[in-house]
Amino acid sequence: MEKVSGARDKKGMRLISVKMPEALIEGMDELVRKGMYPSRSAVMRMAVRDLLKSELGRIKSSGQER
Repeated sequence: MEKVSGARDKKGMRLISVKMPEALIEGMDELVRKGMYPSRSAVMRMAVRDLLKSELGRIKSSGQER
């Protein structure tokens, strides 16, 4: 299990480090360049939010909750 830091910024956000393939980073940078998101961080937050909404919703609807 990875070490979890408790430090939060003024908006309640915590910093995490993520290793990603270059192709994904280039894709995020393109979305930022096109003005669709203000930063890589914003892209990641939206992607993780959408993943959690989808996966947790699927788990709840299938009765797989623990």
